[in-house]
Amino acid sequence: MKKVKEYIVNFINGFCMALADSVPGVSGGTIAFILGFYDNFIGALDDLFRGKVEEKKKAIIYLIKIGIGWIVGFALSATILSTLFETKIYSMSSLFIGFILLAIPLVIKEEKEVLKGKYKNLVFLILGIALVVGISLLTNLEVFSVDITKPNILTYIYIFAAAAIAITAMVLPGISGSTLLLIFGLYIPIMGYVKRFFSLDFSVIPVLIVFGLGIIFGIVFFVKIIRKCLSSYRSQTIYAIIGMMIGSFYAIILGPTTLDVPLEMLTFKTFDILFFVIGCVVIIGLEFIKKLMLTNE
Repeated sequence: MKKVKEYIVNFINGFCMALADSVPGVSGGTIAFILGFYDNFIGALDDLFRGKVEEKKKAIIYLIKIGIGWIVGFALSATILSTLFETKIYSMSSLFIGFILLAIPLVIKEEKEVLKGKYKNLVFLILGIALVVGISLLTNLEVFSVDITKPNILTYIYIFAAAAIAITAMVLPGISGSTLLLIFGLYIPIMGYVKRFFSLDFSVIPVLIVFGLGIIFGIVFFVKIIRKCLSSYRSQTIYAIIGMMIGSFYAIILGPTTLDVPLEMLTFKTFDILFFVIGCVVIIGLEFIKKLMLTNE
């Protein structure tokens, strides 16, 4: 029974991460941190490429459990929810605000031992906020533009580099990798290619392979740094993560402006209280599942 619950929880963890990773303004790393498996996730990614044989085996098994849920969630986002985010963006933005708002105090409670009395590290919280807000502001500047329909060698290099940078954001709480892809002008094209792939259009495979290789490259070189920060500088890192989560409110508010057909940013008038409450309830439910798992360990 315990094994079944573990598989279910890991599936839910991966599924929720994928939903966040596919939406500009929200990070899959935020979900991992909220649900309490962020350290395990980062550790498994690092062990996969740098660990000993036994560590690699454990990492592969763990990541497969998470990965199944992630694949299902991402496929759902790319094929069905992408339309929902286009047509109900204000409702979805409201949902994620509820999600993050209730999650922040839970993170503070979970990490109170490394936060209490170390208030000089509040500077890292401010830096975290500034980082996410700064990146969010760039989304409206149309800094980059690229056409991937007829890729050449330079296009492939660009896609590879953008994926490597974006994955660092996807595993960091508070920063959305999708937001970075928007800045690079790749979010809509890549999501479109993923949707075409699931529709059995295999002509998009070369671009998606290069994108995937960029993701692997980013994981190999960046995850080790995150793991080191969490182990040796945990207080500073947690403050920065909370700051990035706070900053993500601004990223979510700007979310509607990043659509293919831009809309006005979220306001009190377009705020959806029902979906906000649903977001809060989801966090309560996920917290309950996490406690249930800990009780049964």
